[in-house]
Amino acid sequence: MSEEIPRIDQKCAMIAVIGAPNAGKSTLVNALVGAKVSIVTQKVQTTRARVRGIAMENDAQLVFIDTPGIFTPKRRLDRAMVAAAWEGIGGADQTLLVIDAPSYLAGETTGGQAGKSRSDTDRIIGGLQKAKRKAVLALNKIDDIARPKLLALAQELNETGAFTDVFMISAKNGDGLKDLKNFLVEKTPPGPWLYPEDQLSDISDRLMAAEVTREKLFLRLHQELPYDSTVETDDWKQTKKGIRVEQTIYVARDGQKGIVLGKGGETLKIIGKAAREELTELIGQPVHLFIHVKVRKGWSEEAARLRNMGLDVVE
Repeated sequence: MSEEIPRIDQKCAMIAVIGAPNAGKSTLVNALVGAKVSIVTQKVQTTRARVRGIAMENDAQLVFIDTPGIFTPKRRLDRAMVAAAWEGIGGADQTLLVIDAPSYLAGETTGGQAGKSRSDTDRIIGGLQKAKRKAVLALNKIDDIARPKLLALAQELNETGAFTDVFMISAKNGDGLKDLKNFLVEKTPPGPWLYPEDQLSDISDRLMAAEVTREKLFLRLHQELPYDSTVETDDWKQTKKGIRVEQTIYVARDGQKGIVLGKGGETLKIIGKAAREELTELIGQPVHLFIHVKVRKGWSEEAARLRNMGLDVVE
């Protein structure tokens, strides 16, 4: 039996989406794909592993690699996340650097998160310069900044020599996304599609389910719960009544377990209900979700935990 020959009019590009934590990368990828493929929360460093979102535009397949935010790593988890981001650039046809424009500008005169975001972004630009790799710049959240300041910032960053083109966008409300997507399609080289045209993401069902629950966990407890938590899908089983999913939320300290459970288990019930409803909608059949909470000190340094999250272990 002969192999299927790809259509000669097919085009395909791998596009690495990078940036400092909370620049809006996942929101942008979801908007460009036209469906939710990456979780989005108020917390920085929400994305932990590389997630590929797949968008079709006529004969072009755009594979967006949503990478973790690039920052100064401390824990083994942090090192694995940053390594995943830089590795995402390696095999990409295009690199798209997303910058939170208002935060970057504020970071010039203030400290705190804005200052850290600016220094992380400057470090990324330095990394691109060192690697002699050009990127496309997307200045995000433009609806929160005055036009003269935005134009001055675009000129300042363009003068670094790290960018081929600059786009001003709002991933949240869609401003500028059509022009950005058309540009990426125009730059897409000829080549066979890497995924079926109806596939939206490369993430496995188990990891997708864990990510959905982790999103609901962060959305509910983003002020009370630090980053010392993760979610793993322990079992995924098709039954006559739908999908039975068993998960474990791991926290690093005893006190955090009580925060996740809430009084009488009420908080966990709310998190589970929100996750179950979204998973049911995503999968298209009933989901029966069972979540346990366990304390596991030092989980962010365990190689097995990181591999379950789709990360390579970095010593």
